Amino acid sequence: MTITSPAHPHTDYSWQWHGFNINYRQWGTQGPPVLFVHGFGASAGHWRKNLPVLGEHYRCYAIDLLGFGKSAKPQPEVEADYTFETWATQIKAFCAEIIGEPAFLVGNSIGCVVVMQTAVSYPHWVRGVVALNFSLRLFHERNLLKAPFYQRWGVPLFQKLLTQTPLGSLFFKQLAQPKTIRKILAQAYRDKTAITDELVNLILTPAQDPGAAAVFLAFTSYSQGPLPDDLLPQLHCPTAVLWGTADPWEPVDLGRALVAQYPQIEFIPLDNVGHCPQDEAPALVNGYLLDWLGRQQSA
Repeated sequence: MTITSPAHPHTDYSWQWHGFNINYRQWGTQGPPVLFVHGFGASAGHWRKNLPVLGEHYRCYAIDLLGFGKSAKPQPEVEADYTFETWATQIKAFCAEIIGEPAFLVGNSIGCVVVMQTAVSYPHWVRGVVALNFSLRLFHERNLLKAPFYQRWGVPLFQKLLTQTPLGSLFFKQLAQPKTIRKILAQAYRDKTAITDELVNLILTPAQDPGAAAVFLAFTSYSQGPLPDDLLPQLHCPTAVLWGTADPWEPVDLGRALVAQYPQIEFIPLDNVGHCPQDEAPALVNGYLLDWLGRQQSA
C-alpha cells in the first residue's frame, strides 16, 4: 500500500501508466481512501477546496485523467483512445498501484461517468460513488435520436467540421483564451465570485500544452460509449448524487427523474449552485461528503 505525507494539498505527483505520465495530488495519511475525478477541461486542481477538508479524516487523492491537466496528452486514436473505458482502466490501475486498495470515488460532470464506468467494470476496486452533476451526455448519438431535427442534423455536422477541417484548431484557439474561459465559467457558476484568476489559469494552462487541442476535438466528437442511463442500474455499491439546481448544461429535473428510478441512490439538490458544486459551494459539498462517508463506515 502506498501512503505518503505530502507537504501541501497543491503538490503535484507523477505516476507512469502505460508509459504515459499521469499527474495527481494527495492529502491525508489516515482513514479510507477517496479519489476525486474532474470534469471535461478541468484537472486535479478543481478539487483544491476539498482535499484539505476531507484529508483531515481520509486519504484523499485527485487525479488528472489522461489527456487533461498535467497528465500526458497522447495522440488520439494513434496512441490512445479517449473513452470512458480507457479512463475507467486508468482509475482502476491507480487504485491498485498508488492507493493499494479499493477507494470511494467522487466525480464531477464527465468525471461522474468515469467513476460509474469504473464501478461497473471493476466493482472490487470501488467502495462507493458520489456523483456531482453527472453529464447526461445529451449529444450522445442515442440522445440525439430523441432531439429536435436541427440538433440531430446540426450536431454531427458541427463535429465533422471540427475534426475534419482547420476549423477545429481555430475553434480551440478561440476557446483557450482567458476572456472566453471566463465567459464559459460565468455560465457554469451561479456564484460569479468563485470565478477567480486561479480558476481560469487551472483551465487555461493545460489547454496550452502540445496535444491539448487534439484531445479536445477527439472528445467533442465522441458521441458513443456509455450513458448514465446504462450505468446507474449496474451500480451495486453505495451511491449518491448531488446536483446544483442552477446548472445550465445538465438540467436538474432530468437528473432527478433519472435517479428517481433507483430508490437506493440518494439524490441531494444543491439550491442555487451551478455545474461545479465542489468549487462553487465547497462547504456544502464537503459537509455532505463527510456525512456520507461517515455513514458508509458505520453501515
